Amino acid sequence: MMKGLKHLKGVLGVILLLVSAFIYAMFQGGFVSWFLFYLVIPLSAYSFLLFFYSISKLEVERTIETRQVFSGGRFSATIHVKRHNRFPLMYTSFEEKVSKNLLQTTSKQITFWGLRKEFKWTYEIEHIPRGEHELEGVIMRVSDLFGWVWKEAFIPNKKTILVFPNLTEMVYIPIETRYDQGATASRIQTMKDTSMATGVRAYQPGDRVSWIHWKSFARTQTLKTKEFEDRQSQDLFVLMDRSPSPLFEDIVDLTASIMQAIVRNHSLSAFLSIGETRLYIPTVQNEEQLHRVLYHLTKVQADLKKPIEQVIVNDSSLAQATSLLYITSNLSYGWIESIQKTANNLRVCTCFLVKQKDLKLTRDEIAFHQYATSRRINIQIITKERFAQAFLEVNRS
Repeated sequence: MMKGLKHLKGVLGVILLLVSAFIYAMFQGGFVSWFLFYLVIPLSAYSFLLFFYSISKLEVERTIETRQVFSGGRFSATIHVKRHNRFPLMYTSFEEKVSKNLLQTTSKQITFWGLRKEFKWTYEIEHIPRGEHELEGVIMRVSDLFGWVWKEAFIPNKKTILVFPNLTEMVYIPIETRYDQGATASRIQTMKDTSMATGVRAYQPGDRVSWIHWKSFARTQTLKTKEFEDRQSQDLFVLMDRSPSPLFEDIVDLTASIMQAIVRNHSLSAFLSIGETRLYIPTVQNEEQLHRVLYHLTKVQADLKKPIEQVIVNDSSLAQATSLLYITSNLSYGWIESIQKTANNLRVCTCFLVKQKDLKLTRDEIAFHQYATSRRINIQIITKERFAQAFLEVNRS
């Protein structure tokens, strides 16, 4: 109703201007006064026609130029607007209506449309935030030459875009490996450790060339294959901290990169994310399961309202964990006590502590790290610039 009154106010203003020009010409007379009156007539006529012209019957098509978008990256789309007549449109503005978290990054396009039937507009959003965003449609505004009469229409065209976390390519090295002479591990994978040959056997089709024992072949002219010790690589349990933190986006990026590295290395892992909602995936091994994790990390927020040590105490999934990787930016004494009570089978516990670059540890933090080490918890301080070397630093320590 308010918009209708504003539009009507513009038409009444045009009528008042036309009447005023006519009265001025009648009483003043002369060439100048009548010239002004005849000059106002076509402008007023166009304003009246624009008032009755419908701009809601437009066709809008959107083409996404960026196929896959990552956090902080650039998103580009092209809007194609069509109409069925050539009514002259002067000042026309277009704006993409988006979800609230993109309001500060959208852009507008103002153009003189003229008699064209079609118009294309390509816009970009720089530094687009991570998450699930809605593109709802196009808001179109048209006005006459002086802005006396203007019209606005919303043409719906919904589209959902996913902005994934930043993925860093990293080399995955299992945090814990055991050889078959020792105790067996639960939920294990067996692989060949080619650095430890235990003997030779007859060559079998399918054996790798690098496994051939060339020295015996030189002596006997018979192909022999090295036998290697079976190595058991334990599945990793990945736990992400969703407590509010200024480094939460870095935590999400690191978690996504780790899960991708594990799957690309053909290893297995379990994934647990606790906050306002809980997501537990007992096995992440293939691309489909990885995509489920990445979709969760795309939308996840720092919404854990309680201290994490109070939440994990009652989480049954942690009870079977034997090799834990905890990703956080704030480690506490309470968490150490809770995880050791909950994960009864825990043998290896590594914590990736995400910190800002060039931030020195305080005395209390150094003392806390020494306490964690005494409780057999390996703390690795990692910055965003060193995500790619995360597992290399673990195995170096």
